[in-house]
Amino acid sequence: MMTYLNLVNNVLRRLREDEVTSVSTNTYSKMVGDFINDAKQLVETAWDWSALRTSVLVTTEKDIVTYSLAGTQDNAKSLDVINDTSDVFMSYQTQHWFNQQYLPNTTVSGSPTFYTYSGIDANGDTQINMYPKPDGKYNIRFNCVMREQNLEKDDDKLRIPSQPIIHTSIALLARERGETGGTSAAEYFAIADKYVSDAIALDAAKHPEETIWYTP
Repeated sequence: MMTYLNLVNNVLRRLREDEVTSVSTNTYSKMVGDFINDAKQLVETAWDWSALRTSVLVTTEKDIVTYSLAGTQDNAKSLDVINDTSDVFMSYQTQHWFNQQYLPNTTVSGSPTFYTYSGIDANGDTQINMYPKPDGKYNIRFNCVMREQNLEKDDDKLRIPSQPIIHTSIALLARERGETGGTSAAEYFAIADKYVSDAIALDAAKHPEETIWYTP
């Protein structure tokens, strides 16, 4: 895995700039770091990368409906949700549907089989509601893609493929400064897009069912 500093120096070399010993060495290296984080966000949202797939576990308590998905920072996409205690896949329902279920005198308690999203908590993490209202302890597993926060420290590690990040950063920086010694920003963006699409194709081979479209 490449570190934040490795990424910055990879970009600097390709732009014919001197390497640095820290991302914060000078104003330009800091700007390169900012563009790397911009590129990271673009690439992370382009595909549900295998390296970002994880499980977030929630244990319910009796009569508590709302739970936080710790560490998600409103930056996760659910792939499936499983009630491990009852061995059932939970289904998504709309907030309006939940409002109807929790009208006075209509609430049912039991093993949760439905979920919906309910904003974020004080820590910035995604909150979910469950139905029926839990009547005890149930282990709920959210299998999700959890996109990471910005790289900040020199030794912070990138988990997704590095080449799409490097070349997208170069394209963004080339557009910002207007010249790169013969290669236009448009050409850099075309190169970056090729790196992104190739990386997605390689990773998608691990999940072929997600790239097949079925006609009803």
